[in-house]
This record gives sequence, C-alpha cells and structure tokens, in this order.
Amino acid sequence: MHHIETYISVIPLYAVLVSIAVVPLILMSARNANLREFWTILAGVIKFGLVLTLAPDALQNKAAEFTIIEIAPSVDLVLRADPFGIYFALIASGLWILTSFYSIGYMRGAGEKKQTRYFASFAVCLSATIGIAFSGNLLTFIIFYEILTIATYPLVIHKETKVAIAAGRKYLIYTLTAGLFLIAASAITFILTDTMEFSAGGIFDSTVIPKNTMIILFMLFLCGVGVKAGIIPFHSWLPAAMAAPTPVSALLHAVAVVKSGVFGVVRIVGFIFGPEVMSSYGLNIILIVFSGSTIIIGSLLALRQDNLKRRLAYSTVSHLSYIVLGAALLTSSGFTGGIFHIATHATMKITLFFCAGAIYVNLHKENVSELDGIGKVMPWTMASFTIGALGLAGIPPINGFVSKWFLGIGALEANQIIVLVIFIISGLLNIGYFFPIIQRAYFKEGYDITKNREASMFMVVPLVITALLSLLMGFYPDLLLDFYSIASGISSSLIGGAGL
Repeated sequence: MHHIETYISVIPLYAVLVSIAVVPLILMSARNANLREFWTILAGVIKFGLVLTLAPDALQNKAAEFTIIEIAPSVDLVLRADPFGIYFALIASGLWILTSFYSIGYMRGAGEKKQTRYFASFAVCLSATIGIAFSGNLLTFIIFYEILTIATYPLVIHKETKVAIAAGRKYLIYTLTAGLFLIAASAITFILTDTMEFSAGGIFDSTVIPKNTMIILFMLFLCGVGVKAGIIPFHSWLPAAMAAPTPVSALLHAVAVVKSGVFGVVRIVGFIFGPEVMSSYGLNIILIVFSGSTIIIGSLLALRQDNLKRRLAYSTVSHLSYIVLGAALLTSSGFTGGIFHIATHATMKITLFFCAGAIYVNLHKENVSELDGIGKVMPWTMASFTIGALGLAGIPPINGFVSKWFLGIGALEANQIIVLVIFIISGLLNIGYFFPIIQRAYFKEGYDITKNREASMFMVVPLVITALLSLLMGFYPDLLLDFYSIASGISSSLIGGAGL
C-alpha cells in the first residue's frame, strides 16, 4: 500500500467555505449587479488560489487533512486533500472562474431574471463540489454529495417554466433516491469493515465476504453514484436538466455535478473495493457492461437530437462512462486514461456548452438544423466549437486524443478487445453527431453576415480560453498543473497498492 503522508491543515476547510462565505454578500448586493458579480469572481479566484497551494502535495503523495467534527470513534467528518481530490478540485475551481465571467455575459445578454439567486446557488454548488473532492471518508462524501444535489435544484428550475420545474422534480427524484442507496451502501461497508475511510487499493482486503453480499453492496454503490455519473438507465435526469441556463449546463453538467458522480465511481472502485476485490468478485465485469453500453447508447441517442444542448447532454452521458470504463479495466493505463479524461472532457465539453450558450444569446438559435452558415457570423465561437468537437471524437492533437489513447492501451493491457472496439465505435459515433454541426456552420449558406457578429466578450473570451486549453493539453498533457503526472500517480497508487 502506498502510504500517503498526511499533515493537519485548515486549507481544505477554507477552500470549501470560501464560496459559502460570499453567499450573504451576493444576496446583499442584489441591487448592484457589478458588486454582486465582483463577489462571485473574488470567491472563485480565492478558492482556486487555495486549491493551488495544495497542488504540489498531489505530486509528492501528501495530503492536507482537517477533522471538522468527531461523531463517534472511527466516525468523523474529515476533509482530506489527497492527490485525487486535489486533481478534481483544481479542475472544478479553475473552470468556475471562467464560468463566472461567462455567466455575467450570458445572464445579462439573455436578460435572465432572478440573477442574484442564480449566483448565490452557484456559489453553494462550488463549495459542495470542493467538499466532495476533499472528503476523507464516505460519511463526509455523502453530506457534500447531498448538499450539491439540493444547491443545484434552484439552478435547474431557474427559468421557472413548466418544463424547467418538471426537469427539477425529475432531477431531485433521481438524485435524492441515489443518496439513499449511497447511505445504505456506506452503512453496510462500515458494518463489514469498521471503517469508512478512502484508502488507495481498497478497504476490503482482509475480510472474507460472501460473493452475493459483495455484488449486492457493489450494486447499491453503483445506484448511489451512477445517477450523477449518468450511467444508463439512471441518466434521464441529465438531458431533462438542459432546461437550465447554459452556464449551468456548462459547469454543472460538464464539470461539477456529473464529474462528482464519476469521481465517486473511481473513489469506490479504487479506494473502497480496490482492484483486487473488484476482479476477484467479478465486479469490474458488471461495471464494464453498464459503462460500455452507456457509451454506445448515449452516442446513438445524441445522433437523434436536433436541440444542440440535448445533443451535448447525451454526448456527456456517453463520455462520462469512458471514465467509468477506464476504472473498470483495473489496469494502470486504464486508470490513468480514465482519470485524465476527467480533465480533458471538462475543458472540451465546457467549451461546447459555452458555444451553445453564445449562439443562443446572440442569435436565439437552439437547434442544430438552424446553424447553417454560422461559422462566418461567429468565427471565434465556431472555431472553438470545432476544437472541442474534434477533441471529443479523439482526433489528435487535442487533449481528448491523449486520454482516449491511454484508455485504449488500458483495454489492451486488460485483454478486453471488446472494450477497445467500444472506444473505436464510440469515436466514429462522436464524429457522426458532431460533424453535421461543423458542416452546417462552414459549408452551408445561411446568415446575412453584415447584420450579425460575435456574442459579448464576457462569453467569447472564456470559450476561446477553454478551447485553447484543450488544444495545448493535447501537445503538453502536463501543461500548467501537471494533470497527466497527477493522474498517472493516482493510477500507480491504486494498482501498486493492490499488488497486482
């Protein structure tokens, strides 16, 4: 077992609390939009800065730890910023800053109502996401997981139309039910192992547990985290939640909520069950079946959508399961590719949602069939969209190629040729649902160019930055924050820890 060196630090707590702390300030600044947005940006920058101070730990296998409260012996609310948590927190907090700027352009450009409630809810969601990243055990994870569910609800129903309210209800029914499964699974785990700590390589080592019990427990966990991870058949809340404003789709459905789901899956596979138990009980096969079929079905459903955001939503359903499938392979490259895909998918998918929102605010178009000739009207937006789309299809030199490459190698290491075939078919389907958008934008005649122009700089600059990040990470996977090195380090701690 690779032992992680822990030290006591209050930084993880501050990183969680900073965005909650600005919520009263956001609410009090309701009448002064510029001041209100200043608090949002300030919280984002401070949060990212705090997480950044922990980043060197991720490469040195250290973890900052802070116990919030001890409830009973070996049951406490504890924050522990281990390498995997820091990795996820860097992505979420970094992209929140860009989303905050983008939100200003979007909410004002679209003339949305209740903007104060929107920015306040968003801040709570970010606190919950960082709490999930830094949860030291299952109990802490569950609490932040549920806070994230509830804080997202006002954002999903933001428009308060019938469709939005129905989407919000569906979202709550799915995610709160999942929470109950997660609580049950965690309780059983505690009874069987007397611990709820996350430990690289798993906590079920020495105990002998009947196979049926283990399968039932794994299925409970899968229902618990599979809903937010968008695994079919637990996915249908996600396309429905596209009723939310686009910045919500961008951050929460490309970075925070759904990534918390796959983050949870990797936590449970690698840090609760561990690769050895997963393979000896055949649990990874269950996961391969679920995630493999989700990848294909999600892509096929994406092909049928004319609404751009719904097409992107089904694409997200499919791509989340790349991460799950990478973990299910239980190989070094599989884990590396899956964990790295958390970062690459985040930069690419947030770019695509940003572009969809810019098109909506600027031209009031929501459907793929309405995008003829838009490449000439909104050149920056569509160029960025093209980079994100090609990357998700796995075309080099964009970062999506790198994560898919390692996933492919992971499939070969595990002798799972069928998984490799799934990745290849999915790549072709990705081209199938993205290429028509690009073709319409650039090769069909449409808009009168003289009358139209780009969306506001608040929206265009963030989407160009995320597109450039996707491109640069393809050339330099360790660009800026050593994402690739951290991902491979986490992977070797999981595989090495289990002595496979």
